[in-house]
Amino acid sequence: MSDIVESAKKVIRIEREALAAMEDRIGENFRKAAELILKSDGRVIITGMGKSGHIGKKMAATLASTGTTSYFLHPAEGLHGDLGMVQRNDVVIAISKSGETEELIHILPTIRRLDVPVIAMTGNPDSSLARNAYVALDIGVQEEACPHDL
Repeated sequence: MSDIVESAKKVIRIEREALAAMEDRIGENFRKAAELILKSDGRVIITGMGKSGHIGKKMAATLASTGTTSYFLHPAEGLHGDLGMVQRNDVVIAISKSGETEELIHILPTIRRLDVPVIAMTGNPDSSLARNAYVALDIGVQEEACPHDL
């Protein structure tokens, strides 16, 4: 078999193992996050930088397609005025692999002052993001499927 076929199989194996590990982590925090979203009469606002931001944009688009009012808020734009779009009855989902993304950490105090719950999705459950969220979901993986750790 060619190296490219072996590489593809390795990616699938790594992803499969990550999903199996994720299944074991779905519990009380997941229930709390889901209830926040389901009980909210506001919008679901998703935020993240870099690759996490791209994932957040896809999540917002998928939620909108299923009838959940949602949008993506770029955290850097949030620092420069766009946090005015966040309302008291909204729910914010903040995504960061490290949980230490500066732009996300800097918008949290304003979101908290609005009494808007934050759901953190992070690979670091001991991070600043996780500690400052209403509920944190551990989305960390043992190994990234990408050879560049992306």
